[in-house]
Amino acid sequence: MTQRRSFLQGLAGLGIALALGPGRADAARAPLTRPIPSTGERIPLIGVGSWLTFDTGAGRGALERLQPVLQTFFDHGGRLIDSSPMYGTAERVIGELLPRVNGRGALFAATKVWIYGQALGRRQMEASRSLWGVPRFDLMQIHNMLDWEGHLEVLREMKREGRIRYIGITTSHGRRHDELLQAMQKTDFDFVQFTYGLHDRDAESRLLPLAAERRMAVIANRPFDGGALFGRVQGKPLPDWAAGIDCANWAQLFLKFVVSHPAVTCAIPATSNPAHMLENMGANFGRLPDAALRRRMAQHFDGI
Repeated sequence: MTQRRSFLQGLAGLGIALALGPGRADAARAPLTRPIPSTGERIPLIGVGSWLTFDTGAGRGALERLQPVLQTFFDHGGRLIDSSPMYGTAERVIGELLPRVNGRGALFAATKVWIYGQALGRRQMEASRSLWGVPRFDLMQIHNMLDWEGHLEVLREMKREGRIRYIGITTSHGRRHDELLQAMQKTDFDFVQFTYGLHDRDAESRLLPLAAERRMAVIANRPFDGGALFGRVQGKPLPDWAAGIDCANWAQLFLKFVVSHPAVTCAIPATSNPAHMLENMGANFGRLPDAALRRRMAQHFDGI
């Protein structure tokens, strides 16, 4: 993410973001939301991921650096936080931070099971719940489809008992799409999660239409390609038409492309920088591109 940091120049950059981002009008407008198809419950279009960025260890210095990141998220309408046991200390860090921030009552807690075997999966999920310090998870996902049919039996039982609210399955980096499609065709998941962004639009051909047909919520991961998108546009001005969809920076343009797809429920960019979080949350407000502008956005990006 070092390329992205070049877009902000200390406090001056933060001041610009504050002036142009969601802080300008949050009090007068609500964040953009989309319904979860299986229930109609609405969640904001922008969530937050925790891969790498929250895997910092739970020392005092790390927590002090990350607390304003999470506070900014909640202050600007955020709800869905996504994590996994795969992400090192991220779940422990989230659990340490949640009692320190205001607005955490809005939390939509989403994590994953990432292990072979039902018994070990149960233990892992309970360990995650304890680390987060939540009474239950809103969403439990099967991470990268690992032993997914075995874990699905357990998750269905947990959902019946009210120990989780929604069931999901994930993949990332554009991998295993054929297997995910097969799983989606025969299983009624509440959520599916996969990579989608201007850099990787493969999901548009099959995954997104199938999710819409099967009434599954979609979480789009890696919308910035791990920060590589900022390197691609470094030094390049925003196109003039970006202002027409209330984009003040490239982060908001990248995210609004993702969440404007009608089948996408939420995007989960990851950051450990409060100024970047403020930029990201700006995509949770204002106008979204229509189909014609989405095509223009893709063409513009491909030409960079």
